[in-house]
Amino acid sequence: MDSGFSISSEKNRFECRHPLRDVPPRPYIPPLHSSIYRTSNRNTYGDRFIPNRSAMDMDIAQYLLTEPRRDKENKGVASPSKEAYRKLLADTMLQGRTRILSFRNKPPEKVNNMLPDTPSTTQVQPAKQRRHIPQSAERTLDAPDIVDDYYLNLLDWGSANVLSIALQNTVYLWDASNGSTSELVTIDDDLGPVTSVSWAPDGRHIAIGLTSSDVQLWDTTSNKLVRTLRGIHQSRVGSLAWNNSILTTGGLDGAIVNNDVRARSYTVSTFRAHNHEVCGLRWSGSGKYLASGGNDNLLHIWDLSTTNPIHRFTQHTAAVKALAWCPFQSNLLASGGGGNDQCIKFWNVNTGTCQSSVNTGSQVCALLWNKNERELLSSHGYAENQLTLWKYPSMTKMAELTGHSSRVLFMAQSPDGCTVASAAGDETLRFWNVFGVPEAKKPAPKSSYVVGPSNIYSHIR
Repeated sequence: MDSGFSISSEKNRFECRHPLRDVPPRPYIPPLHSSIYRTSNRNTYGDRFIPNRSAMDMDIAQYLLTEPRRDKENKGVASPSKEAYRKLLADTMLQGRTRILSFRNKPPEKVNNMLPDTPSTTQVQPAKQRRHIPQSAERTLDAPDIVDDYYLNLLDWGSANVLSIALQNTVYLWDASNGSTSELVTIDDDLGPVTSVSWAPDGRHIAIGLTSSDVQLWDTTSNKLVRTLRGIHQSRVGSLAWNNSILTTGGLDGAIVNNDVRARSYTVSTFRAHNHEVCGLRWSGSGKYLASGGNDNLLHIWDLSTTNPIHRFTQHTAAVKALAWCPFQSNLLASGGGGNDQCIKFWNVNTGTCQSSVNTGSQVCALLWNKNERELLSSHGYAENQLTLWKYPSMTKMAELTGHSSRVLFMAQSPDGCTVASAAGDETLRFWNVFGVPEAKKPAPKSSYVVGPSNIYSHIR
């Protein structure tokens, strides 16, 4: 075996690992090509033993090196007046500088205010304090046997603050409120491994896509299988998306199927426009539009009332998996391309136009919007395997979060919108406090009419 491990030793290694247990912190060693080295303090302050040429005045250095030799050659020849003039000139030009080498840049000179002191007539508004973005993961959990496949969707965070992750044939639940872990289900080998997971809006039911093309619906409060959707696809189901009671599934066969989980005959409609696997599915916040990305490099926008896409975007040059609808502009969609594309593009679905595009320099695996600020978080593959926080719409980098040693394939956002969980091929699940602390919500006005959660899943059984 290329890995150097025998089958028995590999099996024993995984037997002693416990899924979703805390991983001891290990120092992160960035690759040699990492931008961390390029932006280190060495470039700013120089080195203790290597002079910094950019901080040296080469003309003065040459003068200091050659002037003593000239003094010896011209000794006794120059007149006293010329000698006095030469010393005066040297003092004026050198200003007491005698060092030839410089090992660090000079600090910026203080700017003198030439204007007289006058009382200010306007008050200066205090600048908004910049949010601190931690550069390391808040917590790291072990995720052994996670499938390293770009086209799958194996991580999701439900509205009840429970995180679900699929590790080979098993789906685990991690309760963020108390840190407890439970096993929901282990799929038989002839059906698995699990290829996608997605929480229903109620935070209680969860959909699980399988390699066998089946989709299972589970009640996580009772750990019972509620329903199995069969015959909707011909091969594995790698993407899932909920729109109230409609569960939309995307398969390796290129089909997109809308299923009403309340009805006995659950298939509502089928969308066919992709030639290869559908690896990205996202319903807009209003439930009006569906975005689908495929391994055919195509991005489609759908309306549930029609069976043909209302927009077909072909600008990406690699698979489109990363999709995210903007929370503050309902018609804005962000999409990310794979390794041969490496771009994040922004689309106005009302006009069907691409508003802007930025090249990230690496494979875009997932996208998440900040719910409280105009910011976008992206996760990437080779070579940095980082998470990048962008300021929208300027798309300037605010932070780069490193720690994963393999491509960051999956991201999920906590219900409050502040914490982000990322899972990678390095078999770790990391939590980042990247979006800050949520603002205190104002109390809602009292009303005699109370809107309760819709009981859309009461007919599933």
